[in-house]
Amino acid sequence: MAASKTQGPVAPMQEDRDGSCSTVGGVGYGDSKDCILEPLSLPESPGGTTTLEGSPSVPCIFCEEHFPVAEQDKLLKHMIIEHKIVIADVKLVADFQRYILYWRKRFTEQPITDFCSVIRINSTAPFEEQENYFLLCDVLPEDRILREELQKQRLREILEQQQQERNDTNFHGVCMFCNEEFLGNRSVILNHMAREHAFNIGLPDNIVNCNEFLCTLQKKLDNLQCLYCEKTFRDKNTLKDHMRKKQHRKINPKNREYDRFYVINYLELGKSWEEVQLEDDRELLDRQEDDWSDWEEHPASAVCLFCEKQAETIEKLYVHMEDAHEFDLLKIKSELGLNFYQQVKLVNFIRRYYFPTYENDTLLCTLSDSESDLTAQEQNENVPIISEDTSKLYALKQSSILNQLLLQEYLKT
Repeated sequence: MAASKTQGPVAPMQEDRDGSCSTVGGVGYGDSKDCILEPLSLPESPGGTTTLEGSPSVPCIFCEEHFPVAEQDKLLKHMIIEHKIVIADVKLVADFQRYILYWRKRFTEQPITDFCSVIRINSTAPFEEQENYFLLCDVLPEDRILREELQKQRLREILEQQQQERNDTNFHGVCMFCNEEFLGNRSVILNHMAREHAFNIGLPDNIVNCNEFLCTLQKKLDNLQCLYCEKTFRDKNTLKDHMRKKQHRKINPKNREYDRFYVINYLELGKSWEEVQLEDDRELLDRQEDDWSDWEEHPASAVCLFCEKQAETIEKLYVHMEDAHEFDLLKIKSELGLNFYQQVKLVNFIRRYYFPTYENDTLLCTLSDSESDLTAQEQNENVPIISEDTSKLYALKQSSILNQLLLQEYLKT
């Protein structure tokens, strides 16, 4: 392709019956050229037309075609095919609708070649076979300023929305994993899912449009889709077992659908949270003076509850404890309906009788709830939980989970 600066077509104008010209769409504007901020306060549905009822639309820059906001790609395709105009890095435009409306107005005031680079394709072919395409990008100072202003306004709107959600005490939501209802502030349900189900989507203050975010995740689960690998399964139980065993209780960081729910993605023009984080990591490495070249990571191993035996995987450790000590942790968890918190208490309680509690206990990292556990828990809601720093040892001895285990062993013998 060869680029040229030859004069190209101007934006189409409509001619009135009296011979005078008006702007496309019948919308009049002032003569001032210093209007970079003017479109930033446009109404939500400029022009008053929508393609779908209740769905705001975006007009073509040059003609009367309108497309729903959700069908942005169709509008871009239309403008390329019908009007030979390409918008560079359109995914980085903070407000696509206002961006289009701004340039729709400007192209009625000046020729398109005053703004766009002209790219001629088939430049070696006969003249009649050559075509000119027009590239609109942020190399143009006016376009760059427009994109930055749109970004700033979007950031202001996002921060206002985030502050409203922070102060909102009328939130109502249901946990995606145990169907427990929560009222009050959004942070309650987010902290619950992180603490009880090891499902962490980030700190509440880092999230915006929380209701929409949770609805998006719930819809995927309703469609039997794993949130991390995004594979679809045949039933709900299979999906939950997969997410638990594969440790897929997290969202897919490569799915750009989630970017709009994190405030960090609105902070810098043209940068995602991954790029911002990468810059922070580079700065940290640049300041780091220690040499880690000879450091090697050793695989973590789990330690038995009753002896010093270590196993490379938790499955091997379970087999060892059952064979060597006749202790089936999975069976006990199921029969007593122990939730995650109760399992942690049990493991730590047993360890205090044999060894000091490990600072990084790999066994604890593998504990989790499953659907069968929740069913058993509902049938055994009277299983007591007592804090490890209790001063009443008598209460600890009388209501300990271990008493039930010892009683079962006594009845067997």
